[in-house]
Amino acid sequence: MARDSFHKDGPLLIVASGRDTIPVASSIRRLAPENVFVVQIQHPRTRLNRFDLVITPQHDYYPLTPQGQKQVPWFLRRWITPREPPDKHVVLTVGALHQVDSAALRTAASVWHEELQSLPKPLLVVNVGGPTGNCRYGADLAMQLIDTLHNVLSSCGSVRISFSRRTPEKVVELLVKAFSANPKVCIWDGQGSNPHMGHLAWADAFVITADSVSMLSEACSTGKPVYVIGAERCKWKFADFQERLQKLGMVRPFTGEEDMSETWSYAPLNDTAEAAKKVTEALAERGWSVSMSP
Repeated sequence: MARDSFHKDGPLLIVASGRDTIPVASSIRRLAPENVFVVQIQHPRTRLNRFDLVITPQHDYYPLTPQGQKQVPWFLRRWITPREPPDKHVVLTVGALHQVDSAALRTAASVWHEELQSLPKPLLVVNVGGPTGNCRYGADLAMQLIDTLHNVLSSCGSVRISFSRRTPEKVVELLVKAFSANPKVCIWDGQGSNPHMGHLAWADAFVITADSVSMLSEACSTGKPVYVIGAERCKWKFADFQERLQKLGMVRPFTGEEDMSETWSYAPLNDTAEAAKKVTEALAERGWSVSMSP
């Protein structure tokens, strides 16, 4: 397809995401190098010259730092780290790429206006993920979250709690038991339309478990206060991600001593748009431009 359409439409822009796509994307570029521009999202670890551009978070390079080297046995480094520092093929982001931008938030605000606009303010949205190999927790974090949420309820107008597919059943049970009877708190039961985008648009502040790079990246794209619970449980490059967000002033630890009526802000995280700009610039260097198919 790339070869057949090249003279009429120009090169084909191919965006591949995730490690499972690496052999496919690299093979396409090998077979039609003059007809395609291949962008790989997530670091392929080695042989970056198989792609025209690689987009990956800064914390993927944490294993090359002195601290990271100490945490990885030497015989495993070739399998779980990039081999060399980023070069011109690499676009570094702070967090994960996603679809949350100002336009998407405006649309979500309109779609969810009837349900969320009238909620008492400030609206605190709590997003609960699930444990990972590098951020382990269970009922212990649920109890910590329950205690800290109880402490800030008096300064909240309303609270909305959502779980992810990875949230352990025991964590869900504990939070539902603790808050289902509280008139200030609404817990999404997974039925009907997912309110996630509406929550991002209408929330005044967020509390998010530290395990999810994606949830944190999305919330930090709003410019609103983001409080993190469980960051001290993260290890390796995920601890580096948490530290980076704190240094940028985007997140703060959730302690239960916060007054949710007090707000703070920062320049919203804009990784997706900035990465797209880098792709456009790289195409322009070859005399190509991007046009959207009708």
